Amino acid sequence: MCRGRACEDLGVPRIPARPRSFWDDAVVYQLYVRSFADSDGDGVGDLGGVIGRLGHIAALGADAIWLNPCYPSPQADHGYDIADYHAVNPEYGTLETFDRLVAEAHARGLRVLMDLVPNHCSERHPWFTAALAAGPGSPERARFVFRDGRGDEPPNNWRSVFGGPAWTRVTEPDGTPGQWYLHLFAREQPDFDWRHPEVLAYFDDVLRFWFDRGVDGFRIDVCHGLVKDAALRDWPGDGYNAHSWNQPGVHEIFRRWHALAAGYGPERDLLLVGEVWVPDPADLDHYLRPDELHQAFSFDLLVQPWDARALRAAVERTTARTTATGAPAAWTLANHDVHRTVTRYGITRPEPAPASNDAFAALLRPRGEVDVELGQRRARAALLLLLALPGSVFLYQGEELGLPEVLDLPAEARQDPVFHRTGGREQGRDGCRVPLPWTADAPAFGFGTGVPWLPQPEWFGRYAVDVQEADEASVLHFSRRAIQARRHLGLGAPGPVEWLDPGDDAVLAFRRGQLVCAVNTGSTAFTAPAAWGAAVVSSAGNSSGGNSGVAGDSAAWFLPAR
Repeated sequence: MCRGRACEDLGVPRIPARPRSFWDDAVVYQLYVRSFADSDGDGVGDLGGVIGRLGHIAALGADAIWLNPCYPSPQADHGYDIADYHAVNPEYGTLETFDRLVAEAHARGLRVLMDLVPNHCSERHPWFTAALAAGPGSPERARFVFRDGRGDEPPNNWRSVFGGPAWTRVTEPDGTPGQWYLHLFAREQPDFDWRHPEVLAYFDDVLRFWFDRGVDGFRIDVCHGLVKDAALRDWPGDGYNAHSWNQPGVHEIFRRWHALAAGYGPERDLLLVGEVWVPDPADLDHYLRPDELHQAFSFDLLVQPWDARALRAAVERTTARTTATGAPAAWTLANHDVHRTVTRYGITRPEPAPASNDAFAALLRPRGEVDVELGQRRARAALLLLLALPGSVFLYQGEELGLPEVLDLPAEARQDPVFHRTGGREQGRDGCRVPLPWTADAPAFGFGTGVPWLPQPEWFGRYAVDVQEADEASVLHFSRRAIQARRHLGLGAPGPVEWLDPGDDAVLAFRRGQLVCAVNTGSTAFTAPAAWGAAVVSSAGNSSGGNSGVAGDSAAWFLPAR
């Protein structure tokens, strides 16, 4: 049952239930394990810390958790360089700890999703160390993308997402300069060759290993990058490299995995949700065919400015795709790769970002002055927008606290390869990965007893969970009430989004059943038509039954009188 004024008996029927999968309307809480909670005092978050804080996630109203990579890794890219896909990073715990986490999450009604990183592994993965030792033309090298160079130059002109060439030259076993290997990300992350049957079979085994341990699905990293142009041709332009991304061959991989997951039976209800960055959002349709991915993140909404028309257009594009494919939307406004929502929406003087081959690089750079209070108001409103839409909502840790990006981390503390490989031109992603504040007056704000792996700013204390628990007007309480109201009203369930004309270009409004969601992206208040009824949930604060206003930079849900 939901609690609070917004979730009392509202006198309207719920959207009828139907047999469905959990991801049709789930709220999924994304856990960046390294920064969530530290149970052993080493300054690094771990699975024991997650277990100890599952109550926080359950109280929020989440249906599932998504764990960022927790496999053994040298941490060149904080877990996205995997040395062993069948084990747990010793910093985070053991397989036994993982099994306990799955059991305790399931006992609280929380599904468990893992992060699968199939495009590349760590340079310390046994396959890659064997490839280096075996030499050119060997079966070991055939599992990766090794090629001879053009003289002393790389095989082609492709660029790494993290800056610099996408190729690194190796020293052969006899000590001579040798072949080059492809890495679309850091040099410590060699790309697999997904045309090799051993790679296909290996990842079949990885999926089965974790499904057999009770995992409920995977978020799949860089879905659009697994298969490359067979001839490895130069890319003649700037920006998105269509020879390295979004190749047709990726779809056979996802059909294979879909069949593998389906083989566990409908009672397991296993999910494959993809991270797919494509220049044309309509290209997502190809990944969402009935025998491929179950979902793909709707990044279209994430990258829009705070503008009613832009937000509406992004929602319309996504809902059109869900209608065409039958795949529920996977909405999100933040993750471990982009500046936090409060900061992005709080920018008052945007600065143009230079062109980049990275689809989300503009979100990683500092882009102007930030008004945190303005960003807070807009972020709360954006959450109401997301929660009123059909489909799943993915909520990144700390968003329920209204955390801003930490923009002033000292250079010596930064660890993201984006920062280091661009010579500091791009701040990178450390600012959204700073360990969470739990207790305002505790060391490390309750994250753990040791020195956190990234420094927390002094001002983090006012966002701590214990401070917000004591304040009914806090972002945490608002987030809980909104999520609970969403469940009570069945807003995530499949159904149409009926757009309304509010008569104000700064306001977007739509109807879901009897409920109207209105988002005011302007600075002046908007008076809702009487036909919408009364505001039952408002991002601007507690609403009375007769409230018909939507303040600037806020949102509200309206229901007709009983």
